[in-house]
Amino acid sequence: MSAITPLKLAWVIVYVPEIDRALTVYEEAFGLTRTFITPDETYGELDTGGTTLAFAHDDLGARNFPGGPRRPSLDEQPANVELAFTTEDVPAGVERALAAGCTLLAAPEKKPHGQTVAWIRDPWGTLIEVATPIG
Repeated sequence: MSAITPLKLAWVIVYVPEIDRALTVYEEAFGLTRTFITPDETYGELDTGGTTLAFAHDDLGARNFPGGPRRPSLDEQPANVELAFTTEDVPAGVERALAAGCTLLAAPEKKPHGQTVAWIRDPWGTLIEVATPIG
């Protein structure tokens, strides 16, 4: 039996109704750099250093597969996937994200293993962790 070649995580795509606004929120909230947006503004990408963070319009998702993706309502619990950003100053990172339009779920807290962690949501309901690096 041959060895399985591992796959590489290339990008994470968040489906939203407003691509340009999503790119702007993440530029302002997390200091990311916009690298690409389609002329019809149905898809855009941000440079995160390792894996590309991308946004696709809800309508594009509906064209890609039957029914398209489901985004949680802001009055529901977040979905089971989160985006995680690291910083040495979690409180400042959270404040910057809140100023850009995100909402607080859990204030920064130092965990027993030494990491400081907070959770927020973007304006479309995406769960985001802001934390110090592990180790």
